[in-house]
Amino acid sequence: MEACDLESAVSEQRRELVASRTLDSDADYAFQLQMLEAMSASLSSSPTSAPGPPPAPADGGAGPVGDDNGDGRSLATALMLEEMEKYALERQDREHCEAEFRRMREDLDRRVHDLRFAAEIVGIPEEEWQNYGDFYHKPFEAGCSSSAASSSSSASASGECFRVHVKGLVSEEWIKDEKVVVAGLGVAVCDFKDNVIIEVKKPLINDVLVSDLEAEIEALVQGLHAAVCLDLKRVNVLIGDNRLYNYVRGIQLPGQSKIAAPLNEATMLQKKLTYFGATLVGPNDTKYAYKLARDAIVSQISWPEETNHGKSLKETCVICFENSSVTEMFSVDECLHRYCFSCMKRHVEAKLLEGVIIKCPHDGCNSEVKIDSCGGLLEPNIISIMSQRMKEASVPVTERIYCPYPRCSTLMSKQEVLEYSRSAFVGAEHSGARKCMKCQFFFCIDCKVPWHYNMSCNEYRMSNPIATAGDAKLKTLASKSMWRECVKCKNLVELAEGCYHITCRKRTGFQVKFRP
Repeated sequence: MEACDLESAVSEQRRELVASRTLDSDADYAFQLQMLEAMSASLSSSPTSAPGPPPAPADGGAGPVGDDNGDGRSLATALMLEEMEKYALERQDREHCEAEFRRMREDLDRRVHDLRFAAEIVGIPEEEWQNYGDFYHKPFEAGCSSSAASSSSSASASGECFRVHVKGLVSEEWIKDEKVVVAGLGVAVCDFKDNVIIEVKKPLINDVLVSDLEAEIEALVQGLHAAVCLDLKRVNVLIGDNRLYNYVRGIQLPGQSKIAAPLNEATMLQKKLTYFGATLVGPNDTKYAYKLARDAIVSQISWPEETNHGKSLKETCVICFENSSVTEMFSVDECLHRYCFSCMKRHVEAKLLEGVIIKCPHDGCNSEVKIDSCGGLLEPNIISIMSQRMKEASVPVTERIYCPYPRCSTLMSKQEVLEYSRSAFVGAEHSGARKCMKCQFFFCIDCKVPWHYNMSCNEYRMSNPIATAGDAKLKTLASKSMWRECVKCKNLVELAEGCYHITCRKRTGFQVKFRP
């Protein structure tokens, strides 16, 4: 009732101000007409006087006092109307937000109701379900009064504990030719099944430099605000920052006044909950909020620019410092660092030539580049090589085995190929026979050749001292070049310069010795 009275009073005052502004405009117009008539009469009565501008006031004033008063009243009216329009928009936005939160609370209650009813159905004996299953029903009651809806919400969701993922980020980025520090936060409120209920991503725009800890605290405050607005009673916050976790749990007290105020706000919000828990988690467990925080940062470092195809958002690549469209930027899945397609393609190809696992090019970042995310970036043959490299890295050196058939050469683990071969070859474990998991041909794991039927390994080696012509050429080349073989991984090593003791590049722990 009070809100309605306030709204009607504001509307009435706004109408009066508009009417007053119109009246002032009419009065000013009438005054200008009177001045023009007086000037015309004066000029007609004095024809000999030369026309010219009216003399300036002696005191250097700008004109009649009445005009100044009229302009002042008009400016004040305009300012008041502008403030009232702002108030009307804010009120409209607030009502829209409240309606959206009511809708989400109702949807959340419906979800909790359905899950509980499903659990009740699962617990019904089969015989009882066969006889009376058609009569079981428990519809969700929606559209009731506000008080009833509030009590229903409390009854539905109060027994469940909801998870709130929070993350605050501060990052140095490039915008055109300028290096800037930007910050953003991400919040993801999830139900007890880890389904996302609401997402919040917000850039932290402040003239004062924001630290990592301040961004994390602000993310916590925003997460608790969202939980309170959803009328959640039991909340567990997943925190990825050890310092923030110590502050929240009371292990450490804030010594800085700069972080004391937002921490106190978080404490006041905690008191509105019946249960509050905090869990310290690793980086992978805050992936929901981390992505939202990165999105908030990206929104600050991109800008609109006119192109031949219309407006598009541009972003600066931190490797080549070229401005590229946001649709032509590659984002690493784990860390979400962004680079242009051409720079990322060169980085991936260079790492493939080195034979190492491809990681994010950002300084100090160890996130791996996933194969699935490179589909639109690389050619199919490069993706195949990349997949092979990642599989090699996942299999220990002593467990690697390759199919000896030249058209296959598939990489496998000794253990997995043994399990695969047991069902196809009796006594595979003792005989050394293995079945390739790709081409389905048999081979000998000890001799590393196609399977020698009716021959033991010793008999085969005596009759075939050099397995293939390619092996003979490689052995001759290795002997001439003085290459040595690692006794564990069987890789050839060349001494270019330096010490005569070389650690194998496969990191097996063995050293290859060269004679001077």
